[in-house]
Amino acid sequence: MSKKIRVGVLFGGRSAEHEISLLSAKTIVEAMDKEKYEIVLIGINKSGEWFLHSDLTCLSNASDPKKIHFKKENEKENVALVAKEMGNPLVSLTGKALNCPLDVIFPALHGPYGEDGTVQGLLKLANIPFVGAGVLASAIGMDKDVMKRLLRDAGIPVAQFLTLQEHSYKSVSFEHIQTTVGLPFFVKPANAGSSIGISKVKNRSEFEEKIALAFQFDRKILIEECITGREIECSVIGNETPLTSLPGEIISAHEFHSYEEKYLGHGAIFKYPAYLKPNEISALQALAVKTYQALCCEGMGRVDMFLKPDGQIIVNEINTIPGFTSTSAYPKMWEASGLGLSDLIDQLIVLALERFKKEQGLKTTFKSVEADLSAAPKMQPVVSDL
Repeated sequence: MSKKIRVGVLFGGRSAEHEISLLSAKTIVEAMDKEKYEIVLIGINKSGEWFLHSDLTCLSNASDPKKIHFKKENEKENVALVAKEMGNPLVSLTGKALNCPLDVIFPALHGPYGEDGTVQGLLKLANIPFVGAGVLASAIGMDKDVMKRLLRDAGIPVAQFLTLQEHSYKSVSFEHIQTTVGLPFFVKPANAGSSIGISKVKNRSEFEEKIALAFQFDRKILIEECITGREIECSVIGNETPLTSLPGEIISAHEFHSYEEKYLGHGAIFKYPAYLKPNEISALQALAVKTYQALCCEGMGRVDMFLKPDGQIIVNEINTIPGFTSTSAYPKMWEASGLGLSDLIDQLIVLALERFKKEQGLKTTFKSVEADLSAAPKMQPVVSDL
């Protein structure tokens, strides 16, 4: 029997999406083939402390998206403290301090401090393979402002938007916003997910309140055009040659697809796959791949789009660590496309290990041509008798 792959599932975190991360990790761990993998649970609490857990009994109210949390009594082995004692903040991730070297890490983190390139950078420094996008794509995908600017420059259609900074937003008038993006418009934190902090503004009286709400979650926010159209999503997997699932559709019962609809089942209807014409499916899949590659993504991503009544497709955003809860779109779309959750996880881990192997083959030292010549044996001059 071949050796099991030791997978560290990293979950929790300091973001406002902490509870969704716990739910995602639970779904992933339950679906993983225990004959193939030895699972090491690495939980991060809301204070940013890292702990090892033996199994999912570390979670309390594990089926409730609002009440799920870590049990305090299960926080027995503080990974960060072990690392600190060894004099290296990364040593515990490589397993040297805890005597459990990891073959790969599956980050099931959502939002800042996990999906934004911070953890990816830590894992790169620790020289550990990890599932999902690298540092650059993770950071881009998290920052909706930078993401939309790059998509726009790549010729990918996005909604009209304005970016407001916390220190200067009062210099932009409501009238200017209304003229630029129209009314109603959306207000969003630039770095957040799961529809947290998002509001739809219909008139001036709501403006200040919704701006203040968005600034509770980020120091930079977006004012975005309201697009009328079908909400379509497409799952993407792969490194150099990404593949797409059949698209899915969200039919929201409210002003927009909120946190409550996504995770609490409050009113939305999900169709996996979406009812679309063949030419619409191919166009959506092609744009999803173009978006994925324009943002330098690898591993996985969920591309969210709008299909307007005239057939135009507008890209809303990409999610580089999409949800893996029991109701999440990313695995549901793959399931509708013929790829079950256990096999999906297998493929993501294979992609992580393949990328790591290629990266390990890159040179990390450099010798100049001059240095090579100076090190070569000296040629003796040929003396002719002529």
